[in-house]
Amino acid sequence: MTKAQIVSGRMARIQPSRKENDMLAMQYRGPYRVRATHKAEPQIEHPNDAIIRVTRSCICGSDLHLYHGLVPDTRIGHTFGHEFTGIVEEVGSSVQSLKKGDHVLVPFNIFCGSCFFCRKELFSNCHNVNPEATAVGGIFGYSHTTGGYDGGQAEFVRVPMADVGPLILPPDLDVDDAVLLTDACPTGYHAAEMGDIAEGDTVVVFGAGPVGLFAAKSAWLMGAGRVIVVDQLEYRLEFAKKFAQCEVVNFREVGDMAIHIKKMTDWLGADVCIDAVGCEAAGNAMQYLTGVKLKMQAGSATVLHWAINSARKGGKISVVGVYGPTFNAVPIGNLVNKGLTLRGNQAAVKRHLPRLIEHIQAGRLKPSEVITHRIPLEDVADAYHIFSSKLDNCIKPVLIPPAARQYEAARTTAAQATESSQSQSQSQVH
Repeated sequence: MTKAQIVSGRMARIQPSRKENDMLAMQYRGPYRVRATHKAEPQIEHPNDAIIRVTRSCICGSDLHLYHGLVPDTRIGHTFGHEFTGIVEEVGSSVQSLKKGDHVLVPFNIFCGSCFFCRKELFSNCHNVNPEATAVGGIFGYSHTTGGYDGGQAEFVRVPMADVGPLILPPDLDVDDAVLLTDACPTGYHAAEMGDIAEGDTVVVFGAGPVGLFAAKSAWLMGAGRVIVVDQLEYRLEFAKKFAQCEVVNFREVGDMAIHIKKMTDWLGADVCIDAVGCEAAGNAMQYLTGVKLKMQAGSATVLHWAINSARKGGKISVVGVYGPTFNAVPIGNLVNKGLTLRGNQAAVKRHLPRLIEHIQAGRLKPSEVITHRIPLEDVADAYHIFSSKLDNCIKPVLIPPAARQYEAARTTAAQATESSQSQSQSQVH
């Protein structure tokens, strides 16, 4: 056995020896193929850059679209990861708001803070950070269609526009809560906000992944009178009931989703429907074939059909699920004839952070409750397999780099030593 070693009871491929100024990072090698390997550490490229030493990074459900080969221009060698926290290692000469040693959360949006769209707080639509597209702004670790920026599933990451993006963690904000504030939690909150929920509204959330869970939780915070979550996996639906205190529907047990939702709502339909699934939605064989397998449209539009047909007349549709840039076959006539309002966008994370941190500090929200797996960065290939295949009741995996684990272990040892010393001192006094 010359090419492998046992790591945590599993077989793991030995990577090439580490060179000076190399770091451990996830690398994309093609559909369903990622690995942890060594690549050059990022450098300051612009006076407003910062280099962040990662303490936490997540695998997002939208990362699976990259992993499955569904996002255009996802290049070999790209490092994924748009949800991460870290400690500032170095800042460019023009950075004023950060200094070395600050522990920050980094929104998944890369934005300049000064363009037409940023002045309107549409940070996900920044006009100055993505030369590859006119529709979407810059996103960490999400292919060259969103700018080609390497992401945070690594030991270090370069953060452009460092004066406007990162937020220094408040002293009472746990890092596991903070990393969920970089995308999943604000995106769920944003989905509920776009639904313009009125007091007493019935809200249907399609998708019981982390974003759907946070959308359901946020719907209550915005005054919903009833929240229903739809998914096909029983373990996710059970989790949703406990986390979001909602009703659940397994679409595999339903003949027609729109009719089922209407039956549940006195034949009116839902006031608000939220698409938290996106382009890999199951539930319709033809949509899945044309949208996912054959790529004849920009993903399976099954949930868009369900949302439009399940909403009441004059209702609202909120879309945060990821779709491709090309067309989708959707029932636009039904949307028009029912007088529905359809809204969608990537979440402007920085705009939502003050309110979400307030909810956390008040005890109304605990984002880290959705974390089910904490996995070493070295085992990123296993992490993607577990999450993609929905193994081990996985809801949300978090990757922890080696240095972060060593630092936390040292802090735990020091805290235990201090506690032991204090206990001995007290016993001697008595």
